[in-house]
Amino acid sequence: MANSKRTLFLKRRLRVRNKLKREAGVKPRLSVHRSNKNISVQLIDDVQGVTLAAASSLEKDLGVVGTNNVEAAAKVGTAIAERAKAKGVEECYFDRGGFLFHGKVKALADAAREGGLKF
Repeated sequence: MANSKRTLFLKRRLRVRNKLKREAGVKPRLSVHRSNKNISVQLIDDVQGVTLAAASSLEKDLGVVGTNNVEAAAKVGTAIAERAKAKGVEECYFDRGGFLFHGKVKALADAAREGGLKF
């Protein structure tokens, strides 16, 4: 029987998170969530269980409210890089969840790398 898209997504997300948990140590996790209308990202410290920084395309100061395209993802990536630097974070793990590393997710990651984050 063929797997549904949702089932494949959940399997990918579980596989990615389990790899991150094995390698996780002192570095925080950069978690990406993409919907049909928006994209958001959080910098999470799993040891303490707190969110250090967050950015989303819903923020009015980014100027991309309600858009979910590659340009919006790049702006969100630069915003999270700036906020992470302000918190003193330079290295993190990239948690793409179940999303493929392509298109918007890749644009966000590249913009975060250009902003100074290392992963």
